[in-house]
This record gives sequence, C-alpha cells and structure tokens, in this order.
Amino acid sequence: MAFFDCAVDAQSGHARALTYETAHGSFQTPMFMPVGTHATVKGILPDQLHDLNAQVVLANTYHLSMRPGADLLAEAGGVHKFMNYDGPMLTDSGGFQIFSLADTVKLDDDGVSFRSIYDGAKIRWTPEDNMDIQQKIGADIVMQLDQCPPYPATREFVQRAVDLSSAWAKRCLAAHTREDQTLFGIVQGGMHLDLRLESVRRLLEIEQESLAAGHKRFGGFGIGGYSVGEDHETMFETLGEVARALPEDRPRYLMGVGNPTTLVRAVREGVDMFDCVLPTRTARMGTAFSSAGRMNMRNAKYVHDFGPLDPACSCPTCTQFSRSYIRHLIKQDEMLGGILLSIHNLHFLIDLMRRAREAVVADAYEEFYAEWMASPAAKDY
Repeated sequence: MAFFDCAVDAQSGHARALTYETAHGSFQTPMFMPVGTHATVKGILPDQLHDLNAQVVLANTYHLSMRPGADLLAEAGGVHKFMNYDGPMLTDSGGFQIFSLADTVKLDDDGVSFRSIYDGAKIRWTPEDNMDIQQKIGADIVMQLDQCPPYPATREFVQRAVDLSSAWAKRCLAAHTREDQTLFGIVQGGMHLDLRLESVRRLLEIEQESLAAGHKRFGGFGIGGYSVGEDHETMFETLGEVARALPEDRPRYLMGVGNPTTLVRAVREGVDMFDCVLPTRTARMGTAFSSAGRMNMRNAKYVHDFGPLDPACSCPTCTQFSRSYIRHLIKQDEMLGGILLSIHNLHFLIDLMRRAREAVVADAYEEFYAEWMASPAAKDY
C-alpha cells in the first residue's frame, strides 16, 4: 500500500473494518486514539503506547504552536522525533480550542484572531497559517481549520459555521503541500441534519474541484461539532446518516468522543476513528472503566479488596496491582495512581475497539453490539 491508501477489509451492517497506510506505519479500524495534547499522553511513556496497542496518537496544534512552537518542532525534525514516538500521529487544527475561548475570539471570512492562554499575546490564524503550522509539526494526519459551534446555538450561527468551515476547507486543501502527510476535511452543522449533509456535499464538491485541477483529495473526514454539550441521544439522531453520507473508501473520524458505549454505538453507524481525553482525565480523578461499569477508586469498599481492578482485563495494571493498592495511591494523591488508571483506561478503550473489529471481520457486529448493550458496563456509559 502507498501512503494514505485505504482498504475496506470487512463490513458488518454499517460497521466497517479499514486498514490505512501512513508514513509511520498502518493502522486498523475501528480504533480509539489516545490524546497527547502537549506531545505527551499524560503519564504514559512512548514505548508503553506501543505496548497498549495504540495505533495513532493525537497532539494539539493550538497548544504546540504556543509552546514549544512550530518552528522549534520543525528544527527538532518534527513531533515524532521530538517526543521519541515512531507510530502514526494526528494533529487537530486547534479550532475547537480557539472557539471554546469565545470571549477573546474575533472571527471573519479570512481567519480568526485570538489571545494566547499562556501569555495573552494577540494571534492571527488564516487557514493557510494553520496548514503551515501543522506541516511544521509534522504529524501524519492533519485536520482543516474549522469553526466548531457550541450547543445550543441558533441555526443562523450554525449555518455561518458551515459556510466558514467549507470555505476554509477549500483553502486548507489548496495550501497543504506536504506529501508525507494527509489532510482530513471536517463536517460541521450542529444538530441540524440538513446542515450536516450540506457540509458533506460542499466538502465533496471542494474535493472534486481540486482533483479536476490535478491536485489532491482529502485523506479522510472528521465529524466535528458533536459532544459539545448535547446529550448522546441527540447526537445519534443525526450521526449515522451523516457518517454514511461520507465516502466509503476513507476513514470517518468522530472527534472528541471517548465514552465506551458511544464508541460501540457509533461503530454500528459507520464511524471508524475516535479520540478523547476522557480515559486519562478521569483516571487522574480516580475513576476506572471496567467490564462492570465505572469504578470510583476513592470508595472505602476497596480498602480491603486485594483483587485485580478488573478481572476481565489483561492490562499491566490489572495483572500486577490490587484495588486496595490503587485506592491507597489515589487517596494519597500519588502520581502512580493516575498513571496506573490511565494505562488501564486506555487499554480498556483500545481493546474494546479491537474486539469491535474482530466482530466486523466475523460479520457479527450486531451480536457484539447486543452483548455490549446488555452488559453491566453499558449502563454506566
């Protein structure tokens, strides 16, 4: 396979199993991607990411562009060399972070102006600036600059976000030149199905115009603007139809979602890729995912419990440490507690998606889905 070739290995209902090639190796879907905002997954060494079978790691363009800066990352040879990680990586555009700081953002057709959260400096990004930054950072997959509307938002606001995101997608595609890196377009449209489908249509029109001119296409597509405050049932009212409106021959990436049951349900609707800070953030607060549901490791019931965290799990945390010991670490605010739970929570989601892929390949995803939804784990997610 050449860089950014995508093979559809199997399908079970709408659920898919893909293989995708990058400059730093291939990955298989469905999959969950750990988030390394500052070029590090908190508490996890790069070698441990491989041991956990993480296939793609995310880094954040907004934060890395501020510290240490895109030029320094380019000088270091790119983000892979900087953090000593040799697997596929993805950078988001930073658009979500920018638009979450609504009181400091000034938006116009040409780009966005905002202030750094680090030192208050005034910063201006056009789509071309954003592509330049992401090409310097050097991840295998980069995302277009887009506007992510909050929830709730008026239809007029969401329509404006679709218009801007579409216009910026065209400019990002034209500005992106790095051959060992691919660009994903992003679907916006809030909870409005017609606006979502309009966003898809416009991305595909942009791609056709680019191809007709002898230029490149999108390497895949992000589905943004979900998990921004709405309940999950509201998201699922439109998600499946939106996912299936995207091309079948490239990955569909639901951005910022890490709830286990949401992953299982979204795969059933045709989504391939996921990311979220949830497994590591909740780990640092003392929460563990498990086959029996979420576990609050601060609870006194674990004081004398010397059994494994999750008897059904094969991760290093569950095979080497007891619930009692992990509770002790969490109660004492020892960093090892958060590290052990981060290892476990990441393993839980990565392995869940491994089993989902196996079910797709066996053309048994409906059975896998039904089994998960009937399990004790599903009720807490």
